[in-house]
Amino acid sequence: MRTDIVHIGAGELTYEIRNIVNVGMKLQALGVRVNWENIGDPVAKGEIIPGWMKDIVAGAAQEDASYGYSPTKGVLTTREYITRETNALGGAQITPEDIIFFNGLGDAISKIFGFLKRTARVIVPTPSYTTHSSAEAAHAGDRPVTYILDPKNNWYPDLGDIENHIKYNPAVAGILIINPDNPTGAVYPEHILRAIVEIAEKNDLFIICDEVYQNMVYNGTKSVPLATVIGTKVPAISMRGLSKEMPWPGGRCGWIEVYNGHDDPLFEKYINSIFNAKMVEVCSTTLPQLVLPKIKSHPEYNNYLNERISRYEKYSNIAYDILKDVKGILVNRTNGAFYMSAAFEEGLLTDTQSLPIENNEVRLTVENMVSGPDVSLDKRFVYYLLGSTGVCVVPLSSFATSLQGFRITLLERNEEEFIKIFKTIATAIKQYLASA
Repeated sequence: MRTDIVHIGAGELTYEIRNIVNVGMKLQALGVRVNWENIGDPVAKGEIIPGWMKDIVAGAAQEDASYGYSPTKGVLTTREYITRETNALGGAQITPEDIIFFNGLGDAISKIFGFLKRTARVIVPTPSYTTHSSAEAAHAGDRPVTYILDPKNNWYPDLGDIENHIKYNPAVAGILIINPDNPTGAVYPEHILRAIVEIAEKNDLFIICDEVYQNMVYNGTKSVPLATVIGTKVPAISMRGLSKEMPWPGGRCGWIEVYNGHDDPLFEKYINSIFNAKMVEVCSTTLPQLVLPKIKSHPEYNNYLNERISRYEKYSNIAYDILKDVKGILVNRTNGAFYMSAAFEEGLLTDTQSLPIENNEVRLTVENMVSGPDVSLDKRFVYYLLGSTGVCVVPLSSFATSLQGFRITLLERNEEEFIKIFKTIATAIKQYLASA
């Protein structure tokens, strides 16, 4: 073209979680039976949406209002409902005007990072959920600035690493927290969250906290919402949604809650720019907003959610017990969300390792996919695992980390099949590492 039309950050936009679906589909067409353990979609993995929830949605769909625009910030009665819930926590106090709805948190993430000044950076965790790290890197046209989640310490944030990155990088304006965490399944204790808030206050930074899994914790851990620890001095954004909790990922409905948003003129101007961007778009989808209070206040809601959480707790322990003693990988018990990450010990992966694949066409396809010079070693393992066993996971290196490993979901509902999948992975790891 006569002029370059490509955004400076376009190369940073990657999403291996869905990209690997293309690989799986190609191998599936060649006869591989695929277990899709890559995407955090409970519905795709067979989650049964209860009748009472469907009735609420169906009833709202009969109302003319569900077909119209909502206010730009979202349906007022729904924002009032969320305001009451948040204020009842006893921490940060908000009004309905401090809430903005989006078409899923992907939409919110795009605008939150997209409307930052290009030279202003948000330090993100490593490993980090790809949508966040890619959006942050894309807005700046550079690799993400990251702080370490320590696999040797329950995947908790390394507070010293956060402070060092802030100290030596004056461009850092904010800190991203994902709690409960995706991709690791870690849930952060209160003292760590308070320490991050103190770091932000000391350095005049703001905080973004992805809390979409806030109400999905287990194994005796306690959910600590950002609202309860943020205090009154640090401006912050909490990101929440209904895609995982209800679950309704196809509803594309998420929102942000802004804490301490009016004390800092620059932060207030930044939030207004996000709202103005949403105003240009007009609004978010009306139907999911209308039903949110009705579903969450239904007498069966907590029972339904607790049944799901109990299952994730059981499966997290099954998965941990199967993988914990596999030599060559480091794995932690998950305590929230529905993911588990495993990291290979440094130096164990090579570009000569493989797994046996009986189907010659599948084997040649996998070999061709991993033959390039820029294929990470854990991606090589993941592709061989897929071709050899049909188990589809995501390379850990695709989550903005130098660690080599994989992320897998805990969403398979059939316990016998779930155990089989993790035993298959355990066997494959041993076989793969022995093939060097």
